[in-house]
Amino acid sequence: MMNKNTVLGYATLIMIAVGLGLIALGAFRYNDVAGWGFAAVGVGFFSIAWVFNALKGRV
Repeated sequence: MMNKNTVLGYATLIMIAVGLGLIALGAFRYNDVAGWGFAAVGVGFFSIAWVFNALKGRV
C-alpha cells in the first residue's frame, strides 16, 4: 500500500528525472536562447523536487 510519503518519494524522483531531461535539452539540443529557457525550467523542477523531499517526513 502506498502512503503519502511513498507518493512524495516517487514524485521527487520523477521531478528530478524531468528536470535532468530539460537541462539536457537546453544544453545539447537547443543552443540558442531557447536553451536558457529549458535549463531555467529544469532548475525550477529541481527546486520543486527539493520541496517534495522536505515534505516527505512531515505529511
